[in-house]
Order: sequence, then structure tokens, then C-alpha cells
Amino acid sequence: MDLVFRDADVVDGTGGASYRADVAIEGGRIAAIVKEGAAAGCQRPTARRVVDAEGLVLSPGFIDMHAHSDLALLRDPDHSAKAAQGVTLEVLGQDGLSYAPVDDRTLAEVRRAITGWNGSGDDIDFDWRTVGEYLDRLDRGIAVNAAYLVPQGTVRMYAVGWEDRPATESELDHMRRLVAEGMEQGAVGMSSGLTYTPGMYAKDAELTELCRVVAGYGGYYCPHHRSYGAGALEAYGEMVRLTREAGCALHLAHATMNFGVNEGRAPELLALLDAALDAGADISLDTYPYTPGCTTLVAVLPSWAGEGGPEAVLARLRDDATAERIRHHLEVVGSDGCHGVPVDWDTIEISGVSEGSLGDWVGRRVDGWATARRLLLEDRLGTTILQHVGHEENVRTIMRHRVHTGGSDGILQGTKPHPRAYGTFPRYLGRYARDLGVLSLEECVAHLTSRPAARLGLRDRGVIREGNVADLVLFDPDTVAAGSTYEAPRALPTGIPHVLVGGTFVMEDGRRTDALPGRSVRRGR
Repeated sequence: MDLVFRDADVVDGTGGASYRADVAIEGGRIAAIVKEGAAAGCQRPTARRVVDAEGLVLSPGFIDMHAHSDLALLRDPDHSAKAAQGVTLEVLGQDGLSYAPVDDRTLAEVRRAITGWNGSGDDIDFDWRTVGEYLDRLDRGIAVNAAYLVPQGTVRMYAVGWEDRPATESELDHMRRLVAEGMEQGAVGMSSGLTYTPGMYAKDAELTELCRVVAGYGGYYCPHHRSYGAGALEAYGEMVRLTREAGCALHLAHATMNFGVNEGRAPELLALLDAALDAGADISLDTYPYTPGCTTLVAVLPSWAGEGGPEAVLARLRDDATAERIRHHLEVVGSDGCHGVPVDWDTIEISGVSEGSLGDWVGRRVDGWATARRLLLEDRLGTTILQHVGHEENVRTIMRHRVHTGGSDGILQGTKPHPRAYGTFPRYLGRYARDLGVLSLEECVAHLTSRPAARLGLRDRGVIREGNVADLVLFDPDTVAAGSTYEAPRALPTGIPHVLVGGTFVMEDGRRTDALPGRSVRRGR
């Protein structure tokens, strides 16, 4: 064999009890599992390399169901932000905004729109336009594997533009074709960002039609729905009804209940989902194990301020009368970009800027609309923020649910990114499973491995089983922990010495190797 993990405590991803075994790897797959106390005559496997796993847990690689590494995987071959956590597969194309499918105009616009998420892209050779071409680019070699969702906001930008109006029939046909082509080229589903322009301009009928296309290919719909604040339950219910009508599987992105109006209301959300599940709906969700959210500062503006695209937003901000109207919507009415809740500036912390001269703002709270307006203009909408609006009780309640999976929602840009980008998965294992007992270790690993693999339709990943792909993590259950904090958000985790992608070490003895074994994981393959 190529490799044997000797005497590991195997937590196999099924949720079942752990067991002690030797696990052998050959040709990038799990070749043999020999449990302790196997029948006489069953020889222990030998290999060119043997790793002593005494006292350590061997689990399947973790699947990040909500990642924003669309450019980071190309820009940063090291990608320790995810590899060091034990992540072996990320799902990209989130929140309805990413870089394929595009034409030249759309690419320029989407790059501007999500500079705060992924950087300007000036260091990237955008030598693709279709979903298939983007996945081909990933196949040249990346740190970890990646799957892709067709971004509905980008599709609308391509076919309709930035206008707040219903799509014409020809525009809807164009969007259907773009989604179908993306699915045929390997996307696993479609995402939306329904508090982000221009995707939020789509009405339910339009979204339902696109979901019918996704369902025809066996994919799933992953919406960042219309509100996580005022009207959150109604927004969740809207997505459940819409996908049931379309016959499409539903995966709820970062399924939180945030802002003061939702404190203690997680059981209401879970009751809504349980009723739908019991009635036959196909639903799953992901969360991150933190209370603050993270987005761009421009995202909190009302939707009407975003019509026409980034340059139109900047023009509105320069006009005093229009800027005052924006302020009124933010502070008095409750902007739909801020989830229908009047903004509390004290909850908004600057986490990153695109313009270096504004760097002193990083880590500071926004002290009012005048400051926010100045930052938006001087940073040309590139400012990212932490929004301190979550509730720990809700976080713990939702992560226990039967269809829960893990997603970092990790934005890697900025001087002071959210620590979830570097710490989500070890934080689940260390804080919530070991320290707080919210989940058993076996349950926690299943949430992070087999459940997301099932949602993605991956039959040979997510479980330690002979013949499966050797995407594996070896960690110390007593010491595994997130190293990242709000003060040091890029600190790497502890207690994860080895991570394998397709049988190749990407983390070895706690250090990143130079291997790039990751590839695109495409629907139906």
C-alpha cells in the first residue's frame, strides 16, 4: 500500500460509534480497513509509509458548504485557510454572485460588485467565460477540491442587467439557457443572494422557473434568502414554498436567525422546516459556529440604491439629497439590504478596505451614516464589515438539527476578516463537540462530512469506506481548536497534523505541503 494510518480511532462520518482500526490508502482511495480484533488470519496492512495514529481520530475530509474562495483558490496555492482546517472540498459560486457564466461586460461588473469578497481580481487571468471553462481552470491544480453553484445574480446581470423589473420572456429564456449550460458543464446547483443586487430584483415566479431547470439536472437551490432579520421566518417559508412548487431540492445558506427581533426564535425556524420535511420536502442547511455575520458595507443599502450597478450607486452617494434618502431608509425605515431592520451602527465593524489609505478604519465601529457614506465613496464600495447581530442560543439550537451541515461563509479578503474563514471546522470539533457537548464527536463529524456529501450527490466521499476517495483528516480530539480569533483572524488551528486530498498530503505534521491535488468536483461525475 501507499500509506497506512495505524491504530486510528476511526470516526467514519456515518454518525455511528467510533472504532479502532488500521486504514490503508492505495492509488488515492481507501484500500483496506482492518478493525482491531479482526478475525484470526486477517493480516494488518503494510505500506511504504506508516503513520502512527495512536490517540488520534481519523475522519473523512470536511466539506465547506458555503465558501467564498472563488479567486483565492487561484491566487493562493497555499490556501492554508481551508487546508489547515481539514477542509478537502469547498462549494463556490455562493450568494448569487460569482465569475461564471459571464461575457466581458458582466465580468467587469461582477468584479466591481464583489471586490469586497474576493479582491479586485487584478492579479487573476480571467481566461474563462463559461462555468465549464472556470472548472477547467480549477483542474489545473488547487489546494483542495471545489464544486460550483451557478450564481443567479450573475445570470440576471448577464441577461437583464441591473434594472429592478421583471424579466421579459426572452430574457427569462436566456437565463434558463445560462443555468442549463452551467448545470450541463458540471455545476451542482444554483445560488441566490436575495439581499444583494441585482439578484434580489427577481420575483418568485422568475426564481421558480430557474429552479425547475436546476431540478431537471438533479441539482439543488441554495438561497441567501430575502431576510435574516425582520421577516426572517416569512423569508424561509418563501424559499420552502418556491422549491416545492419547482420540485427542486433546497439548501438554506448560513441558516441563522439574527438581529434583536429573532432572539430565541430558532425553534420556530426548525418547526417550519420539520413540517416541510415531514411533508416530503428535500431540505438541508448550513451554518457557521459564530454569532457575527460578515458582508460588504454596500450590501446594507436599500435595493433601489443599487439599481444600475456600482457606478450608479456611487453617483447616488455623491448626491446629497439621494444620500439623505438612503440614510432615512437605513436608520428609520429599515433597509431591505439590512434585512428590514433599522441599522444599528454600533454593531458594524470595518473588517477590510480596498483603498490602503483607509486602513486605519479596520477594526473600528462605524459611528454613523456620514462615516459610512465617506467610506463607501472613498473605498469605491470595496469595504467589508463584521455585523455583530447574532445570538448564541440560536446558533446552538440550529446546529443540532437533523439536516444541518457546516459552512464557513469565509471571506478571505481584508485586513481583519471574520475568524470563521480560518476556524469554522476546528471550532465545531473543539468548542461545540468536545467542550460544550452540543453534539457528540460522531454527530459533529457526520454534519461536516457525510451529510454535505449526500447533498452534493457524492457517492464516494464523506464516509470512510473501502473504495472511497481518500479525502481524510487526522486530528487530536483533545487539542483540536480554532486558532483564529477576532484579534488574530488568520491564526491557524491546532490539533490537526495531517490532511489528505485524494490520498495526497496537503497538511503533513501540521505544515502545508506544496501539493495541489485538488480538482473540480462536477455534478454527475
